[in-house]
Amino acid sequence: MFLPFAAGYYLSYLFRTINTLIAGRLTSDLGLGAADIGLLTSIYFLIVMAVQIPIGMCLDRFGPRRVQSTLLGVAAAGAALFGLSTGILSLLVGRAMIGLGTAAALMSGLKIIVLWFPRERMALLNGFMIMLGSLGAVTATAPAEVLLDGIGWRGLFEALAAVTALAGILIYLVVPERSTGSLPSTKPATLKTIYSDARFWRIAPLSATCIGSAWALQSLWAAPWLDDVERLDRTSLVDELFAMALTLSLSALLLGLLANWVRRRGKTTEALFAVVAVMLIGAELVLILHPPWLSLLPWYAVSVAASATALTYAIIGDYFPTELVARANGALNVLQFGWAFIVQYGTGLILEQWPLQAGHYPLIAYQIAFGVNVLLQLATLVCFAVPWFGGLKREGWTFGRTSRNGPMEL
Repeated sequence: MFLPFAAGYYLSYLFRTINTLIAGRLTSDLGLGAADIGLLTSIYFLIVMAVQIPIGMCLDRFGPRRVQSTLLGVAAAGAALFGLSTGILSLLVGRAMIGLGTAAALMSGLKIIVLWFPRERMALLNGFMIMLGSLGAVTATAPAEVLLDGIGWRGLFEALAAVTALAGILIYLVVPERSTGSLPSTKPATLKTIYSDARFWRIAPLSATCIGSAWALQSLWAAPWLDDVERLDRTSLVDELFAMALTLSLSALLLGLLANWVRRRGKTTEALFAVVAVMLIGAELVLILHPPWLSLLPWYAVSVAASATALTYAIIGDYFPTELVARANGALNVLQFGWAFIVQYGTGLILEQWPLQAGHYPLIAYQIAFGVNVLLQLATLVCFAVPWFGGLKREGWTFGRTSRNGPMEL
C-alpha cells in the first residue's frame, strides 16, 4: 500500500524540480527568457492548486487507488508531449498535463496513511512518505544530469513518460481498497467545515507563504541564484542542487521523527512548525544581505522548510474527521501551491526588470524579489503568533491537541 504511492509522489517531485536542471538547455534550445521559464515551471503549481479541492473530493469518494492510477496516465501523456515540444505553447500544455496528473500524488499517499495506520503515527509516516517522495528532487540533480548528457532533455522526458505510466498501472493492480463510509464523525463532511474552522486559518497562511515559497525557490530559483550571484560552474552547481535535494529528503524524515517525539512529550506540532518558519525567514534574510561567503547554508535551510509538509499535514489531520482529511489537505494545498506559483512566476517577472550583465541577473534583482516575499512571510508569522502576544495562551491551553471529531482542548 505504502510504497506504490511513495513511488507516485517520487515522480511528482521529480517533475516538480526537474526544470531547475533543464532551464539553461530550454533557454539555449528554444530561446526562452526568465519570465518564460518562470511561467513554464510555475504552471505546474497553478494547475495543482486549481484541482486540489475536486481531487480531494474524488479521493474521499472513490479512494486513492483509482484516482491516482488514472491521473498518472495523464502525467505520462503530458511528459511525452513535453519531450516532443518545439515551442512555449506546447511546453506549457505538456507541463500543465504533468501538473494535473501528479496533483493527487501526495494527497493520495496521505489518504492511504489515514486509512490504514494509527493516528498517533501520522506525523512519522508523513515524514517517511515525504522523504521517499523527495528523493525525486535528488534524482532531478546529478543523476538526471548524467541522463541529460546521454539522451538530452527530450529523451529524458520520454523515459519519464514510460516510467510514470508503469507506476499508474502498478498502483491500480496491487493496492487494495478500503472504504471510509463506516467511520464515525460528529461533523458533516463538507468544505464549509474546513473553511469555517479558525484553526485552519491560523496555520494555513503561514504554511502557504513559507512552504510554498520554499517549494518555489528550491525547485527553480536556487540554480539561477547560484549561477548569477555565486557564479558557480555547471559541475559545482549540480553538486549543490544534489546536496539541497538530499537535505530536503532527510529533513522530511527528521521532522517526522521530531513531531512524533514532540507529541509523546505533550507538546504541540504547531510550535515545531513555527520554529521551521522562523528558520526559513532567517535564511532568506541571509540571502538578501548576501554576506561575503558562499550562500550554501541558507539554501539548505530553504530545503528543510520545503519538507515541513510532514508537520502541516499531520496538524491538519488532527483538526478534521478521517472522511474529510483529503479535502482538508487539498484546501491547504490550494494555498501552498498557489503561493508557489506566485513566487515562482513573480520572481521571474521581477528579475526581468533588470538587464542582463554578462549573461547574469544582478544581485539587487534577487534581493528585491526575495525581500517582498519575506515581508509577507513575516506578516503571516505575526498573525500566527497573535494568541501568544495577546495573552490568549493561558495556563492549561494546549493549542492544536485535538481529536479529529472534537473541538480544541482548553
